[in-house]
Amino acid sequence: MNGQQVETVLDVLVAEKKLERLSKPGRTKAVIYRCPNRRIFGVIPEAATGKLVFENEPNGQPLDWNMILSELRLTVSDQQLGTSGFTTQDTRALSYGRQRVVEVNSEEILRRLVDIYMLESSAGLNSRQNVPTEALGAPNATQEPTNLILFGPPGTGKTYATAFEAVRLCLGEMEAQDLDAQGRSELMQAYHELCKKGRIEFVTFHQSFSYEDFVEGLRPTTSDDGEETSSGGFSLQPHDGVFKRISERARLDAGEGAEGLRLDRDQLLFKLQVSNDEAGRNWAQQMIDGGFMATACGGDLDWSSNEFDLAPGSIFAVRQKVLMAIKDHWNEERDPEATGKDPNIELTYSFRSRTQIGNYVLLADASDRFIAIGRVISDYEFDPLMEETPHKRQIEWFGTGVENGSWKAVSGKRFSHHPYCRLSSAFDWEALEAIVFGDKAVRIDTVGRPHVLIVDEINRANISKVFGELITLLEGDKRIGMENEIRLKLPYSGQRFGVPANLHVIGTMNTADRSIALLDTALRRRFTFRELMPRPEVLPTNLDGLNLRKLLKTINDRIEYLFDREHQIGHAYFTGCRTRADVEAVIREKVIPLLAEYFYEDWSRVAMVLGDSFENSVGEGRFLTAEVLTPPPGLEADDLDAPRLRWRVNENFDLSEFAA
Repeated sequence: MNGQQVETVLDVLVAEKKLERLSKPGRTKAVIYRCPNRRIFGVIPEAATGKLVFENEPNGQPLDWNMILSELRLTVSDQQLGTSGFTTQDTRALSYGRQRVVEVNSEEILRRLVDIYMLESSAGLNSRQNVPTEALGAPNATQEPTNLILFGPPGTGKTYATAFEAVRLCLGEMEAQDLDAQGRSELMQAYHELCKKGRIEFVTFHQSFSYEDFVEGLRPTTSDDGEETSSGGFSLQPHDGVFKRISERARLDAGEGAEGLRLDRDQLLFKLQVSNDEAGRNWAQQMIDGGFMATACGGDLDWSSNEFDLAPGSIFAVRQKVLMAIKDHWNEERDPEATGKDPNIELTYSFRSRTQIGNYVLLADASDRFIAIGRVISDYEFDPLMEETPHKRQIEWFGTGVENGSWKAVSGKRFSHHPYCRLSSAFDWEALEAIVFGDKAVRIDTVGRPHVLIVDEINRANISKVFGELITLLEGDKRIGMENEIRLKLPYSGQRFGVPANLHVIGTMNTADRSIALLDTALRRRFTFRELMPRPEVLPTNLDGLNLRKLLKTINDRIEYLFDREHQIGHAYFTGCRTRADVEAVIREKVIPLLAEYFYEDWSRVAMVLGDSFENSVGEGRFLTAEVLTPPPGLEADDLDAPRLRWRVNENFDLSEFAA
């Protein structure tokens, strides 16, 4: 068989849903295929013989190639990836290092070899006779959760690699490779679109980052939340962190075009109370039929002035400022003695300022019962014709057929006594949807689309402090819906919380900043680590007469010899260079300051890395100049072991060592 015949057979397996083809024709020299167990292999259609290239240890599981090849009566050789005819583009799929190159001579042998490679282990070759063909070729219904950390020296492309991985996880291998082949801008555009849709979140860890920022914490809020507050006029309420937000978003995702109704979790929920008698029920029905809600609190004053506007998501200090503006206006116009706890002030703030278009309102007729829910669709209106209730907002009511809607079943508590207030966020949205929508609510018992959380500089925070008890929930088998599913009770909100299987976590780590050995052991055990080292081969060999590959390799060889491999210079520092002046600017403004930091201002070692040598340790080198410092008056008698030197960076560099 030749390479083209092998490709034809493999494409038949693709049509039978037993394999997935990752490379499109003409995109790369090799064609990459993926098995249902996510193992990768490739074939070169142009080859004169039917050679396939397999991963040596797919998914970290060593295969007994001697047993495999003995049964199939084939031969195998270890080859470097580059010698197998694969291009740089193919390294996105097949890992670096030694591969297994297998030559097949018949379709029967080829199919048997692929079947074995699909199995989770090659140890049970005899047992494969009992495995149904459908099981060998069935595509995965779910995607295994990814916990990945990309680590390496600065400038090795970790940021772009995380974007590629995030797009790959969200859109698929083939789509990501196509975007990458079109150029960086195309892939980054797809990345930003996914961020806008909420499927990718980005956060940077730092020394002050905490559990309260990452998972959930308490934040001050004014008394419009309907809870009893302290005398200071505010209370501490649970606030979701970035990890909890994207976890819930991933858990609730039902895919595009999902059927059913759902409430927007990002919106606030308010409650409007009516009396539990015939007059109250008639008033409620009048509001539902008229598509509005109205209140008497605020008297006959018109609160339409812009000074009472409040932008969505305003911080506590801004909310307090608006609340004080309402209080001052009421004191001036109606009651000089009124405090901030006066219902006309408190409820006016909630109704006029805090309520935003898109927020939800429950219409309640008892301390534990609501009869309808609606969405706010207009700004505040003052209607003088409604003498008793002139303060008004247009509402799109739905769920008006609710019978005995129990708030206690949703939140575990009764409504507060306030006629109008924001409800605490500590309630069960799914329970509310079940009451309001019934069978029409979106089902969330299936795994949704992949979501990705990117944690930049993951090693710069106190991992134990940031993740807390949730470090356990990151493990793949402990995700929601998995065999050993675990849900924990969160300390602030008291909610039961688990991590969905469709949430992938990608971290980056600069090894020059902190060694991988210093990472929390629990974190290291739950993450896969992929090293990204400098790649001089991506740099040109002739840029304005400079061999950038040689320059980077030479500098890194010297750094590794004088320091270690984790403090090398990444290729990304030079990828944007277009002229010789650009190269000199990078060396002057980025490389030399970084080297000075690495060697703790020991400029003699910086000079050694740059290849500068001086006669008697002084003089002008190609990059640096060392001058002997004359002792100032009063220090001549000091017995110094060696002359003190003044180092400076030359105005012009001699790059002749790296000539093309």
